[in-house]
Amino acid sequence: MSFIRPEARLALWRWRELIVAALMLLIGLNWAFTSFGVTKATGWALIVIGVIIAVIGAQRLRFRLGAGGPGVVRVDEGQIAYFGPLTGGAIATSELERLRLDPTAKPAHWVLEQDGQAPLAIPVNAEGHEVLFDVFAALPGLKTERMLSELRRGGAHQVVIWERTPSRPPLHRLH
Repeated sequence: MSFIRPEARLALWRWRELIVAALMLLIGLNWAFTSFGVTKATGWALIVIGVIIAVIGAQRLRFRLGAGGPGVVRVDEGQIAYFGPLTGGAIATSELERLRLDPTAKPAHWVLEQDGQAPLAIPVNAEGHEVLFDVFAALPGLKTERMLSELRRGGAHQVVIWERTPSRPPLHRLH
């Protein structure tokens, strides 16, 4: 039997990293300014770790666009799989060539491309979409803040978020 309403539980879960970071900061500040010795040093360490978790948590919060979208996303052993009501497929993370955001689709979709395969379109709010943040953040050279701003902005055309090998000459700027 649960004493927390399902809506409240979902809200707390959505903000989980920031709640943990706030608790760490409060405890760290208390220990850093009211204690001596090892406890004081531990307090300062908690403050630093709390700030790091807060930054990461804020990025993850911006990545979460709700739930209830069509299909399910799974990441297992370097493979991104999407099981949707009409489409689906899998792409190896190591073979990913291009990541695009299609804000014109309803809901918006991540479009993952791998050579020799049809592009894999994943709704940004599919069940389990949170795991994609870690996969995307690990892509070499991906600019997380740019990805998050494009995700929030919307737009009238698809946007290339990341490419393994740039399709433009190095002198041409993307923006």
